Amino acid sequence: MSRTFRFDRRRFLQISAAGVLAGFGGRSSGAAEATVEPQVENGIAWYDVRNWGVEGKGWADTARYFDRLPAAAEGKVPGAVWSLSRHSAGMLVRFATNASAIHARYSLLSASLAMPHMPATGVSGLDLYARDDSGRDRWLAVSRPTAQQMTLELAGSIDPLPGGKPRSYTVYLPLYNGVESLEIGVAPQAVFQPQAPRVDPPLVFYGTSIMHGACASRPGMSITGILGRRLDRPTINLGFSGNGRMDPEVVELLAELSPCVYAIDCLPNMVGQQVAERTEPLVRRLRTARPDTPILLVEDRTYTNAAFRQSSRDRHGGARAELRKAYEGLTSAGIKHLYYLQGDILLGDDGEAATDGSHPSDLGMVRYADAYEQSLRAILRA
Repeated sequence: MSRTFRFDRRRFLQISAAGVLAGFGGRSSGAAEATVEPQVENGIAWYDVRNWGVEGKGWADTARYFDRLPAAAEGKVPGAVWSLSRHSAGMLVRFATNASAIHARYSLLSASLAMPHMPATGVSGLDLYARDDSGRDRWLAVSRPTAQQMTLELAGSIDPLPGGKPRSYTVYLPLYNGVESLEIGVAPQAVFQPQAPRVDPPLVFYGTSIMHGACASRPGMSITGILGRRLDRPTINLGFSGNGRMDPEVVELLAELSPCVYAIDCLPNMVGQQVAERTEPLVRRLRTARPDTPILLVEDRTYTNAAFRQSSRDRHGGARAELRKAYEGLTSAGIKHLYYLQGDILLGDDGEAATDGSHPSDLGMVRYADAYEQSLRAILRA
C-alpha cells in the first residue's frame, strides 16, 4: 500500500540557512536556502528533491510524493482521473549551484516512456532551465529517457558566474509519466542551495490532455510551464487527458485550493449538453468557496483540419455556444470576477500548430500561452 507523504514545511523553514535567495537572482516569495545533506557516490553528491519540495503540487497529503491529487481523492474522482493524477505534469524543482555539470537520477512510475504522437523527452523527460545574467530563465538541456531508472548528466561545461556565484536552475518534471524518486547531482565540492516552492497564490489550470501537456516535446514547453516563466508565478496543472469534463468531484477539489486565478479549459472533452449542464454548477461552487478569485472560462481550440470537416465545426459551435450562454447568464445574475477566452485564437489560423489536428505542437503551446498570457495579465491587473 502506498504511504502518504507529508512535506513538513515548518521543519524546512526551521533548517533554513540564509533566508531568501535574492542575493543570486532567485525570486523570493518564500524561496529559502536550506541545509540538505547529500549522499555522495562515485564522485557525485546526490540531493533528494523531496527534502526541500517540488513546486506545482496543490496538496501535501498525497499517496505518492509526486502525485497531483490528495490521497483522499482515490475512490471519489473518476478512476481515469485518479490514474492520470499520478503523472507529475506541472511540477518543478528549483535550486542554485555553481557546479559546472548537473546530473540527475530518477525513477519513473511507468515503463511507457513515449506515445505515438509525443516523444519520450516530453512524456518522461526532465527539462532543465538556467537563469541567465538578465534574470531570465532559459532552456539548457533535457533528458532523453530510455528506461524507467535513469542516471545521467543533464548538462555539462556550464559557464561559471563571476566569483563562483551560484546560478539558479529549474527542472520541469515529466508530463505523462509519474516520478517515484528524483535526485539532483553535482560535484561534492560545489555549492548547492535548494530553493523551496514559492508561496505566492498559484495559477490553477483545470483541463484536458492539452493542458496536461500533449504534445509538448519537453515539459518546459507545456502551457503551464511557459506561462509560469512568463508571469513569474507558481502554476498547478490539473489537466487530465481525455477526462477534463467539469466532474463535480474534481470541482470539489478545486474549491479546496486558494489560487490567484482559476482557468477552466475543459471544452475539448465536452459536448454542448455537458457544457450546459456543468458550467454553472462549477462556477457557483468555486464562487461559494472563493468569492473574489477570478475564474477564466476558456473555449476549445479549433481543430486544425476543421476547415474541411463540418462535423468538427458543429462540435466547436455547439460547445462554445453553451459556454457563452452560461457565462452571460452567470454575469447577468451578478457573478463577479468571471472572464472569458475565445477558442479561435488558441492555435492560430494557419493550421500549422497541432501534431494531429487536435493536440498542440510546441508552436501550438506557444500560441496557447500567448492567448492565455494576454487574458491573465489583464485579470491580474484588475
